[in-house]
Amino acid sequence: MGKRRAGRELLRSLSKKQKKHLREFGEEHPFYDKLLLLLLLHLCFPFQSEDSDKSSAESDSETEVEQVSGYHKLLATLKTSPESESEEEEDESESEEAEESEAEMDSEGSQEPGEAEGGEEDKNDVPEEEEATDTAEQILSQEQADGTDTSCDPRHGVIEEFTDVKHESEFSLETNFMEEERGDCNADKSSSSQALPEDPFKQHMDKELEDKEIEKMSTLPKTSSQSQWPRLGQLIFSSTLEKHKTLKADKEVDVKQLYFHKPLECTWPKVNKQFLSSVDKPSDSPFTPLQRELFCIMNSYRDLFYPERNALTNGEEIRHAYCLHALNHVLKANAQVLSNNAKRRDRKPGTNADDYRDQGLTRPKVLMIVPFRECALRIVHTFISLLEVNDQKKIDVSNKKRFKGEFGSDPEEKPPNLKRPEDYEAVFAGNIDDHFRIGVAILQKSMRLYAPFYSSDIIIASPLGIRTVIGAEGEKKRDFDFLSSIEILIIDQADIYLMQNWEHVLHLMKHINLLPLDSHGVDFSRVRMLNLNNWSKYYRQTLLFSALQDPQINSVFNKHCFNYAGRVAVRNVPLTGSISHVVVQLPHVFQRLEAESVTSVIDARFQFFIDKVLPEYRDAIMSHTLIYVPSYFDYVRLRNYFKKQDLNFTHICEYTRKAAVCRARRFFLKGEKQFLLFTERFHFYKRYTIKGIRNLIFYELPTYSHFYSEICNMLKATDSGVDATWTCTVLYSKYDAQKLAAVVGIDRTAQMLQSKKNVHLFVTGEN
Repeated sequence: MGKRRAGRELLRSLSKKQKKHLREFGEEHPFYDKLLLLLLLHLCFPFQSEDSDKSSAESDSETEVEQVSGYHKLLATLKTSPESESEEEEDESESEEAEESEAEMDSEGSQEPGEAEGGEEDKNDVPEEEEATDTAEQILSQEQADGTDTSCDPRHGVIEEFTDVKHESEFSLETNFMEEERGDCNADKSSSSQALPEDPFKQHMDKELEDKEIEKMSTLPKTSSQSQWPRLGQLIFSSTLEKHKTLKADKEVDVKQLYFHKPLECTWPKVNKQFLSSVDKPSDSPFTPLQRELFCIMNSYRDLFYPERNALTNGEEIRHAYCLHALNHVLKANAQVLSNNAKRRDRKPGTNADDYRDQGLTRPKVLMIVPFRECALRIVHTFISLLEVNDQKKIDVSNKKRFKGEFGSDPEEKPPNLKRPEDYEAVFAGNIDDHFRIGVAILQKSMRLYAPFYSSDIIIASPLGIRTVIGAEGEKKRDFDFLSSIEILIIDQADIYLMQNWEHVLHLMKHINLLPLDSHGVDFSRVRMLNLNNWSKYYRQTLLFSALQDPQINSVFNKHCFNYAGRVAVRNVPLTGSISHVVVQLPHVFQRLEAESVTSVIDARFQFFIDKVLPEYRDAIMSHTLIYVPSYFDYVRLRNYFKKQDLNFTHICEYTRKAAVCRARRFFLKGEKQFLLFTERFHFYKRYTIKGIRNLIFYELPTYSHFYSEICNMLKATDSGVDATWTCTVLYSKYDAQKLAAVVGIDRTAQMLQSKKNVHLFVTGEN
């Protein structure tokens, strides 16, 4: 206790300058070397007796390792200590907090009490005082006692990712056999499969492609056909192979014809009951109209792009549908392996081993990309519900408590009285951490969470989480072999990745379905020939769900999906556009710019802006001008230009500190700054109401069409000013056709794209 108290006293005795130097440069100032050495000795040897004797060689090597460990623990303690943070920024924070609170009171008043402390509250704020004052000695002793249980503690940082190694043998496909499942379902299981169509799973995975067909898919363009479905609308079917059949929407679905694996035929109607209309009869379809048509395409193993996902209306319906499809696929694949295990065990000598090719080069079959931990939590809960037949027959879920702790959320973390739009609340519900990955293994009536990737059937991850595992060229520690045999890729809420980092998605698509660099203990006599021929990408089904149509998302679907079964894209055109939701009487001026190509449109837009648009707003009477910039790179370019031209402006982006945001809003409201540069990603993550706007400039059309009406409707929050002086200018080119149609509607878009350059179109939005 004496040494522990001494170490704590030494930590507190460091001055603000000493702690700051240690954080910034990774070492103590030479003047304080003796003090640092004494502190490290107390941290690294908290339990060592003074009279203990050890061999010189051993003690030297261990001391070096422990000194490094203790040194990093010291740094971690200093970084998480609120005392050190407050000491370092004491001088800045006092003035900033005063300005922050004043700006909030001026700009927000009583409308947004949740922002009274300078913007949206951070969910991972400073730890509690008792936890933050833990010394590095206590942290080290806790890790030694608990092992991996503290590896994911936010106070310690991500030291080592937890994986479940205890249940490896229980969930091994190689050493287990199929169990007879009886009494799981009240439905009659009499075999009538001969009269029913062939199982889509076997039909898709057992098809043997020829070299000529592979060459066709690699070289020839796809043939397309259109179809109109009652719920999905206009569908575009495309395929390279000649034997291409266009699907037809089924008005009624017989569950037995879907070839559900046990126990999904019994559990799905119960799990999906919440989405069915109360007027539906028990004999009606267990699918909603949207789910029925989506699952019809999913079950045919075609690629699917659905760009009308809405977190408020159909998001959960869609999630349940693709969870059902993924789980059905995994259960069938594992059942085939377990059944063949028993056949191999009982087979007679001389039997052909090729009859048992039922696996890929690695075990993971399904990869699910979702943006937040809350999404992964809901997916796992859906899996559990689909596997549990009734309350008496619960499935065994390993590490369930740990999973809920790491992927769940505390309701008290959400700040009270924080008013945001409904779609914002739906998207950012629960735990919104975007760096995670987890392996899920499913074996008959058991589920294993945190399974190692090479022992997992399903991998659920965020783009950032999977990107950090894949790594980059030149990195020593990188791995993407587990992606070699992915059979179903599900990318949900793809539009959110445009706001995070789209490069992570592209990086994933470049590394999926490549031949592994290591065998990873696979039995090659059980590997399918399609995997050995490196044809996995031609069998992979990709399900892509988004809230909008965007060229970058379309590019992934068109250039990275090679499914031999073909693909289906929903292509409905908006009739009205979000401009109809603008409630203020505002003239909208759409100015067209010309560009020779997609790559040159960036420079053309910048030149058009500084030559044609900006000069009109330089006059002092055109104050209170907000410039909405979707791209961060365009924002940096404009900011640098404004600084070079010495314009009176302020700026807000997703990286701006809270206090700076409050100051910028205050300056803009009071008219002290004429221009406000405002990024789309900041609006996406914060949704603040900017007051004082009189003139709007959309440097580019918004990614989300409803952002257009939201920004325009901010003008009604201005207490002063005359409606007639309000202006709205929008820059667009012929390459913005999809965004333009989402804002003004398809009819106006056709007229605007056919018009000559520099033609102004005046539109008055009415509710």
